[in-house]
Amino acid sequence: MEEQHTYRLLDGKATAAQMKQEMAEEVAQIKANGGKVPHLAAILVGHDGGSETYVASKVRTCQEIGFKSSLIRYEEDVTEEELLRKVDELNNDPDVDGFIVQLPLPKHISEQKVIEAIDYRKDVDGFHPINVGRMSIGLPCFVSATPAGILELLKRYEIETRGKHCVVLGRSNIVGKPMATLMMQKAYPGDCTVTVCHSRSRNLKEMCLSADIIIVALGVPEFLKGDMVKEGAVVIDVGTTRMPSSHTKSGFKLTGDVLFSEVAPKCSYITPVPGGVGPMTIISLMRNTLLAGKKAIYK
Repeated sequence: MEEQHTYRLLDGKATAAQMKQEMAEEVAQIKANGGKVPHLAAILVGHDGGSETYVASKVRTCQEIGFKSSLIRYEEDVTEEELLRKVDELNNDPDVDGFIVQLPLPKHISEQKVIEAIDYRKDVDGFHPINVGRMSIGLPCFVSATPAGILELLKRYEIETRGKHCVVLGRSNIVGKPMATLMMQKAYPGDCTVTVCHSRSRNLKEMCLSADIIIVALGVPEFLKGDMVKEGAVVIDVGTTRMPSSHTKSGFKLTGDVLFSEVAPKCSYITPVPGGVGPMTIISLMRNTLLAGKKAIYK
């Protein structure tokens, strides 16, 4: 009788810490050589709790690596026109290497318009259609941070992806679509046969059971159950939903899209929540900023 798998955690926290150290050394070297320190600017509109936390974490990580960072704040009622003026200003500021506009934005502002207004050479979030288009045909570009972080995690743990069946649950522009594109690229990590499932997919369970690698980005807490995963699968959990909890000081706990207690025993590798994909996302944004500062992608 086969024993339960002893799964290994894909430790995003430890991997991100290692990457942070590598980047800090590189920035120290740039400073020592009299070069320009990379500068990341972030625009934050309103006071959404999640956005506040993310932006604070990004600014802190910048400081730890040795980047310059600027935080530009607006109230909820800022006009689209005013925001676009600021984007234009940052596009034309030679000191700013890369910048992000933290999403979501208030309803009266078109996110797409704002994203397209950003100079794609400074678009370290990788959301601009030029970066998305370049990614889809395999050209150098800024790859959006969550998919880039997942690829880095697979690479550093030397997970075999060639010829594997990868199921991506979710089709968002930020995770699902780019993830599917990257996993099918002629590259490592990549070279997978990719199936994308979403709310309209039928026989989702059968799809998942045939997957060697499952990337879950639905935003539905504990969606992936033990009976949907085959023995030895690699599971990447992108979900982070704040769920009320009486066991934590804050009164909530971060919950992934995977029912960890059921799924983990079947896996060869699995990401925890928190401490898996989250830290990899922030460190990948930093890596894009470093590339932007070095003018490594767009000369």
